[in-house]
Amino acid sequence: MKFEEQMQQLSALVAKLEAGGLSLEESIRLYGEGVTLAANCKAELDAAKLTVTEYDKQNAESDDAASDPS
Repeated sequence: MKFEEQMQQLSALVAKLEAGGLSLEESIRLYGEGVTLAANCKAELDAAKLTVTEYDKQNAESDDAASDPS
């Protein structure tokens, strides 16, 4: 499932929980689903951050090599 879809599902779960009127069992089940979705989203964000960091590092190395007069 794509990151955006997981975020939409997480948002919908939060809205259901905030609206109230659910049984304790249903609330706990939705909370568990939300925890799983949040963990998946965090993992994807961490991976994206690592990728961006690597691109930045490669770019900095390219810039250093291009500006080195020797």
